[in-house]
Amino acid sequence: MSAREGAWPMDLEFGDYRLKRAERRLLGPNGPVELSARSFDILAMLLDRPDEVIGKTELFDTVWPGLVVEENTLQVHISALRKLLPAEMIATVHGRGYKYTGPRPFVAAADTAAPSKPSIAILPFDNMSGDPEQDYFSDGITEDIIAELGKFKEFLVIARNSSFQFRGKANDLAEVAKNLGVQYVVEGSVRKMKNRVRITVQLTDASAMAHIWGEHYDRELDDIFAIQDEVTHMIAARLARQARTAIASRARARPTSNMSAYEFYLRALQLAAVYETALEAEPFLRQAVKLDPQFAAAHAMLGFVESIKFYWISTNPGHLHSGLQIAGTALQLDPDEAYAHLASGFALLYLRQFRQSEISLDRAVALNPNDPFILSIRAIHLNYTDRPDEALVEIDEAQRRDPYAVGWYDDFRGIILTTAGRYREATACYAKMASVPPWSLIRLIVCHSELGEVRQARDVLARVKAHFPGLGLDEIVETEVDYYADPAVCSRYREILHRLDEEE
Repeated sequence: MSAREGAWPMDLEFGDYRLKRAERRLLGPNGPVELSARSFDILAMLLDRPDEVIGKTELFDTVWPGLVVEENTLQVHISALRKLLPAEMIATVHGRGYKYTGPRPFVAAADTAAPSKPSIAILPFDNMSGDPEQDYFSDGITEDIIAELGKFKEFLVIARNSSFQFRGKANDLAEVAKNLGVQYVVEGSVRKMKNRVRITVQLTDASAMAHIWGEHYDRELDDIFAIQDEVTHMIAARLARQARTAIASRARARPTSNMSAYEFYLRALQLAAVYETALEAEPFLRQAVKLDPQFAAAHAMLGFVESIKFYWISTNPGHLHSGLQIAGTALQLDPDEAYAHLASGFALLYLRQFRQSEISLDRAVALNPNDPFILSIRAIHLNYTDRPDEALVEIDEAQRRDPYAVGWYDDFRGIILTTAGRYREATACYAKMASVPPWSLIRLIVCHSELGEVRQARDVLARVKAHFPGLGLDEIVETEVDYYADPAVCSRYREILHRLDEEE
């Protein structure tokens, strides 16, 4: 029986290698093999169908669903696999696609070691109110439960951006679980009517398609926080029992008694969860803190949004200082507010206060170890403090929790790979992006130059100069990339840009 015929994706062994599907890892004769998420998916497809040629179109549709990517992107991943595995394991069938040609894969025996931490995805709760304008409310309830479960270190919780890709797919939970690489799936619905709310929720073990627990709540709207506490606690208890781990009961402080402020906050969460729309959350957050000045979570998110204006809008350090101030207000209200520590860590990083930034980011991760954006920002901090290998591990951890997020992984990974001197891999990351931002265009120049691709480097340099009319190269580098603890890094970048500019 092949792995795809079973109810749950089992590990596959082929030659000296083992593909661990649930953990999305590849083990080789010398231990774990570093493999990107897309390369993992390609290899899994080839191993699933060892007797077939898999066409390029099918690979694109499965590995990059809904995205338009260049054909050479697939070739880059195939080449990466051939470097990591014996090259003869993957054959190119010209005009048709690719075929696995290595030792026959077989379903591996179950590990006898202790089980890994339980993994869980919370699908977006259905809005049963009959009003599409209320989607933000049901989505916000879902996000809040995701955030609360993320605080339990015993679990690996899939982030909002990825689990929300499967809206409306509750009829095929086994496929959802397979795509997200999780053991458990939570689904539910929310019906909001005037000042009452009805929430239904159920927890399913997708490996056996077994219903573990379900409940419904019909309460006054003011009880919404108590409902979320109970849902979170019940799911956690069931999962803890499955993993034979003990979970201490955690009572969450009521975030606000002002339901209008809470609704503005939920609207903001919808926007802040997406890379491209994060700044649009600001007016809703300002309304939330205006209605309830004691609302710590809203202050924390506002502090982060204010800080990242430095990244997105301009390099005015005023945004960093005001973000720090707002985050400080949040921390006075609640010292354990993870996004307040994130906002502080981000601002301090770009103010070049590296040690203080590390303390704040480590605290943010400790408070919410499953938040992919927190992990991603800590990866950038590791990159700027001369630890690119650790940064790559961190960005992999982030992507494991949010594999379907688009926007920041390729950008951040490209930055880190450039620092690590892995220029070809960095250019492959940037090739996948629809639009490469200025700070990464400078890295792309460095990559092309270091690879001896002078013409491409000069072409990108021309784009950068056109983007910053009136600024010299030193000013551009200072504005966009001069945030490394080691000044030698940016000195080398400047030298490369100046050399290319003078040779034109």
